[in-house]
Amino acid sequence: MTYAELADVRLFFTDEGLGDPMLFVHGFTGDSNDWIWQLPHFAATHRVIAADLRGHGHSSAPPRGYDAATFADDLAGVLARLGCGPVVAVGHSLGGLVVTALAVHHPACVRAVVAIDPAYLVAANTLERVAPLWEALDGDDPVPVVQAMLAGADAATTPAFLRCWHARRAAGLAPHVLRETLAGMAGGAGSLTSGAAGEDLLRRRGCPVLSIFTDPARSAADEALFADPRSRSVPWEGVGHSLHQERPDDLNRLVDAWLASL
Repeated sequence: MTYAELADVRLFFTDEGLGDPMLFVHGFTGDSNDWIWQLPHFAATHRVIAADLRGHGHSSAPPRGYDAATFADDLAGVLARLGCGPVVAVGHSLGGLVVTALAVHHPACVRAVVAIDPAYLVAANTLERVAPLWEALDGDDPVPVVQAMLAGADAATTPAFLRCWHARRAAGLAPHVLRETLAGMAGGAGSLTSGAAGEDLLRRRGCPVLSIFTDPARSAADEALFADPRSRSVPWEGVGHSLHQERPDDLNRLVDAWLASL
């Protein structure tokens, strides 16, 4: 196993393949194993780096630092130690938020962003729907609340094995990681989830962006904020939140074609 020892955290990552570098960043409660459908495919033509965010997977779980900006700082530290960059930064959900923060706050690290159903531009009615769950997170066991949130992002197409895998991994995370990460995503320091401040940060993405959303309205909203004309947003309806796992071949082909167009 390979680890990067940073100021307050020990991050696990893998590094394989040769060619232009790509960085893969998983979503909330996941880990770098989320990308097993992508890593062999892209490692055939690229150098691929996949990290476990702080508090997730094999990385350590310090008491604080679970906002997008700090997650991005961690990844910039890993890339600096590898002497690697700029990368195509690929992120799912929370990871999409993190690679966006990486592109905004560490632009020299990022050549392009691929954001897969990212955790930004979240609709107001969605935030209102989950608001009653926040108080339950402060209870003795936040795991059932988080598992309910994850299940709510599934679709009829989501296979049972994925639902089971996601729920089991959520059960293994430390309670403070669950609470602090959700707080960061909902509007803590470094959040890009919604509102004027989030849109302003999205407009600061100087690199080309490919985003894929399960909600066409969010896809259109993201497209309106692109700065680079090579950027593209694609709506995929009728699929669950983990669309890179439900439709991996389609996702891999889409990313390959878009990168070739750059």
